[in-house]
Amino acid sequence: AYLPLSVAFLDDDGRILNIEDMAPQTETSHCASAAARFALEMNQGWFAGKGLKAGLRIVGVDKSPPPQ
Repeated sequence: AYLPLSVAFLDDDGRILNIEDMAPQTETSHCASAAARFALEMNQGWFAGKGLKAGLRIVGVDKSPPPQ
């Protein structure tokens, strides 16, 4: 089964720049509204369900492992 996802783009400090909904099996591009360091993908509606929106900061992203 294919799941619709939401992607949150975050800056260096973990602040959410924007959140975009993504439909499965499409080639539509989704971009950050500014320079982003992280992209966090969750089931569609997850961010809204947690009350997370642009401008809020997610703590702990600075502890994520470096890209390989």
